[in-house]
Amino acid sequence: MATTTGTLADIRDKVERGERLSFDDGVRLLTSNDLLSLGQMADLVRRRKNGDHVYFIVNTHLNYTNICYLDCKLCAFGVKPDSPRAYALSLEDIEQKLKALEGKGFTELHIVGGVNPRLPFAYYEEMIRMAKAYLPEVHIQAFTAVELDYLSRVFKMDIGEVIERLRAAGLGSILGGGAEIFHPEVRRIISGHKTDADRWLEIHRIAHRLGMRSNASILYGSIERPEHVIDHLLRLRALQDETGGFDAFFGFAFHPENTALGREYAITGETTGLYDLKLLATARLMLDNFQHIRAFWMMIGLKLAQVSLYFGVDDLDGTVMEEEIVHVAGAKTPKMTPKSTFIEMIREAGRIPAERDTLYRILRTY
Repeated sequence: MATTTGTLADIRDKVERGERLSFDDGVRLLTSNDLLSLGQMADLVRRRKNGDHVYFIVNTHLNYTNICYLDCKLCAFGVKPDSPRAYALSLEDIEQKLKALEGKGFTELHIVGGVNPRLPFAYYEEMIRMAKAYLPEVHIQAFTAVELDYLSRVFKMDIGEVIERLRAAGLGSILGGGAEIFHPEVRRIISGHKTDADRWLEIHRIAHRLGMRSNASILYGSIERPEHVIDHLLRLRALQDETGGFDAFFGFAFHPENTALGREYAITGETTGLYDLKLLATARLMLDNFQHIRAFWMMIGLKLAQVSLYFGVDDLDGTVMEEEIVHVAGAKTPKMTPKSTFIEMIREAGRIPAERDTLYRILRTY
């Protein structure tokens, strides 16, 4: 490895020896201006874990409702039932969307929506059943811990029963969203009465114990401080030590446009490319028990996602045909990236494109 400046030399030594980094190490990494050294260290860990493979998936999203009672300041997607923008897809609407996806080559359907009190539990079960009926070979990855928490509370079932009933309908794995920032100092401001950190972690713990995989995330670039980010990463690392049930970690870069949080805290700009890369590289170094670090290109753009492959990232997420949550918040990225673009991006970076399924089984290398 190239020489690291003195301020990070001791951390570099730990990384080279494969030692676990501490909270203080994480804060120093995230606040360091030595971006190249940070990237070199993260790239070393990336190579150890995944060689030169860079993963992507051919997937699409289904956002079934934007009606949500949570009223989180970070969100531009969720609205109240009386909003002129409010919608909840009927099962007939969903059936038509699923029919249109048949034979398109997708291997994953990503389903997420608002917390909508008007939908019965049978709606969720039937939505999953229909998805499996029309797309039997497609993995259904659906519902954040926040949605599952809501279903548990409203329908008076424990989380295990909620998951088992949805799994019986065809659910394959659960989503990593809704984590936001775990630290209560930030979470109470940006997420209001959304599922708290302990509950989010407990829901994933239960899912893992039931044999169901999941991912993990962070929302960064709003009002958090470096110590909040590292606290978040260490809580994820601790749960992964316990269960081993997370496949990948990814970050949502905050887009302030059209959000109450952006207005109230006068957050006028999006995250910088510098911070995006530092966040991803720091996550790769702190999350030593996570196999994959994913760059969500829809949040940070294709060009920066390609650069992130030198900063610890080994996964560029998916093609995504239809997506609303990120774009309502102000993202200017396209709603779909064809498989050929991923292959070209990965090859340009000197890596091996690997098309995967949801559980990181390689379907084809290019």
